[in-house]
Amino acid sequence: MLDLKITGGTIIDGTGSPGFAGDVGIRDGRIVAVGQVDEEAREEIDASGRVVSPGFIDSHTHYDAQAFWEPTLSPSCYHGVTTVVGGFCGFSIAPLTAESAPYIQRMLARVEGMPLETLEVAADWSWSSFGDFLDRIEGRIGLNAGFFAGHSAIRRAVMGERAVGEKATGEDIERMQALLDESLAAGALGFSTTVSPTHNDYEGQPVPSRWAEREEFLALASVVKDHEGTGLELLPNIDFPEGTPELMVDFSVAGQRPVNWNVLVVPGSPDAASMVEEKLAISDMARERGGEVIALTVPCMPKPYMSLRTGMGFEAMPGPWREVFGEPVDVRIGKLDDPEVRASLAKAIADIPEGSAMRMFANFAGYTVVSVQAEANKQYEGRTIGEIAAEDGRAPIDLVFDIGIADGLETVFAPCMGGEDHATYEIRGRIWKDDRTLVGASDAGAHLDVLDTFAFSTIMLQRGVREHKVIGLEDAIHQITSRQAAYFGLVDRGEICEGNHADIVVFDPETVGCGPTHKRYDLPGGNEFRLYADAEGIDHVLVNGVEIVRQGEHTGKLPGQLLRSGRDTRTVPMNVMQAKAA
Repeated sequence: MLDLKITGGTIIDGTGSPGFAGDVGIRDGRIVAVGQVDEEAREEIDASGRVVSPGFIDSHTHYDAQAFWEPTLSPSCYHGVTTVVGGFCGFSIAPLTAESAPYIQRMLARVEGMPLETLEVAADWSWSSFGDFLDRIEGRIGLNAGFFAGHSAIRRAVMGERAVGEKATGEDIERMQALLDESLAAGALGFSTTVSPTHNDYEGQPVPSRWAEREEFLALASVVKDHEGTGLELLPNIDFPEGTPELMVDFSVAGQRPVNWNVLVVPGSPDAASMVEEKLAISDMARERGGEVIALTVPCMPKPYMSLRTGMGFEAMPGPWREVFGEPVDVRIGKLDDPEVRASLAKAIADIPEGSAMRMFANFAGYTVVSVQAEANKQYEGRTIGEIAAEDGRAPIDLVFDIGIADGLETVFAPCMGGEDHATYEIRGRIWKDDRTLVGASDAGAHLDVLDTFAFSTIMLQRGVREHKVIGLEDAIHQITSRQAAYFGLVDRGEICEGNHADIVVFDPETVGCGPTHKRYDLPGGNEFRLYADAEGIDHVLVNGVEIVRQGEHTGKLPGQLLRSGRDTRTVPMNVMQAKAA
């Protein structure tokens, strides 16, 4: 007898093939029958009028810490995601030492927008090795989850305070290699790092990996090739200055693994197509030299929610911006109120070259005032800085600072990112199907008060498939299931076929989508909030044959499998993305 049977739905199996009417039979967490299934089952789900697809796979999350305080891994679970990968950008929370743990907590609070109070109470932070960390969460999570070992965590564990500000010695590199080797042997899915100028620690200093030199990056990448089912990630300076493309290519070649980077955004601009092609050319260079570089791309234009208090976005601007936003809040307020400092900040953004991604953040006139604290600022909520500036004659940059200072820097602003027009979605549709990309980059679990891109799956199905019709339903599902599984070498996942794990989503193709973004005050340790959005049109979500979501409600069950390299993943060929392209 079957444990569960899903009947009457349209099965879209993840391969990109046309959907077909049929049933799915499940026993012991595996799919045992697909098509006409006559065997009786203890439970049955009627999927009439619904699509039955593989569970969606999220290729870039930061759920490492959330797994301790919120093991359902919401809101991803409600949006049809059944498997997540984390530990990216070099920001894993293992390996640890007694000295490095407090630093990692404070670094994450700054660079990944996780409240420090939440991090401090979420776990006791007493693990040391990567294996210890994995053991803590195995059997206690709602989704399948695997994690990369991060460069900054490894560098801090080996070098201590020298990890920030110093070049690694030969001995340091050897010790880092040994620690990475140990982490991969314990089940880490790969090695991640960053050179992005947006990544600074709680003191405003570049995070540990940004102090590494080329030799260190390649030495660590080379360790990965000796471990089955592992991969690489490198977050670049997204303006790709001289030397960065070459580093990414050599990083892949050294590790003999595909390397993915975050994030390829398709902006709403006339030169969007050429800009995207210029960045994807790095993949062509890599293939010519025996490597593989894959761009993670988001299905919509990210809409960041920014404040002068967190500094996210502001601190990445050139010149004196990083220095100012590295100061404590009380000192920062004084500097932002100083006319000379304001003039220097304004000059720095005026010098940002055309085509730079930072241009979007520097367009203060396009900022919308999302929420304020001071009563005098209530009149500005919901309005753009440009509109307000036109009325009272202040420069947009002065308005942003004046409103923010009156709020103790708590004002939430939303830059005008654009990119929601049909022409831009047509470009995205082509990019999603390009074998040099992978749809993802949700950042779920991080930037809790800044980003809501965690809903990448339902947004793609809503906007890309139903509203703009730039990709077919079967192809869209292929991009967020089978291709993801192929990239990470996930064993028996990503497709609905006999023998695979029963990770399944049942949804209404006519209504599937993402609800409005709102604040949710459920973080432990204080009164902080996280941005949240409910899914629409997702009826059932199964992980390893166990129903975790039913009609928008969580069942309380936690059947997720902790994914370990070599056991749950296999090594994939360098050209796997070309082979799995639609």
